[in-house]
Amino acid sequence: MNYHLNNLPERTVKPRQSGFTMAMDKGLSVREAEDFVSMAADYVDIVKLGWATSFVTPTLKEKLSVYKDAGIPVYFGGTLFEAFIIRDQFDDYRKVLDKYNMAYAEVSDGSIDLEHDKKLGYIEKLSKQVTVLSEVGSKDADKIIPPYMWIDLMQKELDAGAWKVIGEAREGGNVGLFRSSGEVRSGLVQEILTKIPFEKIIWEAPQKAQQVWFIKLLGANVNLGNISPNEMIPLETIRLGLRGDTFLHFLGLERKKDKNTPAFEAD
Repeated sequence: MNYHLNNLPERTVKPRQSGFTMAMDKGLSVREAEDFVSMAADYVDIVKLGWATSFVTPTLKEKLSVYKDAGIPVYFGGTLFEAFIIRDQFDDYRKVLDKYNMAYAEVSDGSIDLEHDKKLGYIEKLSKQVTVLSEVGSKDADKIIPPYMWIDLMQKELDAGAWKVIGEAREGGNVGLFRSSGEVRSGLVQEILTKIPFEKIIWEAPQKAQQVWFIKLLGANVNLGNISPNEMIPLETIRLGLRGDTFLHFLGLERKKDKNTPAFEAD
């Protein structure tokens, strides 16, 4: 940090299991990736090349090298995995991972109907090759998964070999964990947390209000994903209580009031 401030929440350091931030690269150029890591590498734990953007990125190898040189792991979005699976090309997908020296892979079924036993089989096989992140939840806003099923799916995928599970929200933050308005399905989140370990979940939270909600609920070291590169520095200030939304939260002042004192409110 550039100077000292007292009473900041303690942040974990890389490599970390909690306080983990996954950035979403939706098609940055090589130069943009260089600029991104020059400013935010300390705060980025992993980069996802969104959905199947890696298929059409003309400078893919060069961009992967930028992240590798910055010490930031990269993985291809889960939709690419699904694109291979629906075409019965699982072995080809594994070859792609090897071709690009990928150490991580995402297994998801948000766009396709995939029997869960088959999904677990893919997780188990891939976990022998790479570190697997598995995504739970549908990209279909009309498909509502009850909390007990989220818990069951997450636990089985962890048991099958997933390193962490990802709560689906899409890049817009308007499905899965969230209502179409972007509002958090708070009861769902809190029920999931009664059974699944805090550090094993990455919550996709692309919108600032969603990030604030999770940080206020779970603290500075909650795992968050689908963060836009230009929101990485702003997110870190929210984690540290240095933006209006959480400015008073970590000082314990947010709800302190009496009859003669106005309530503290974040802007």
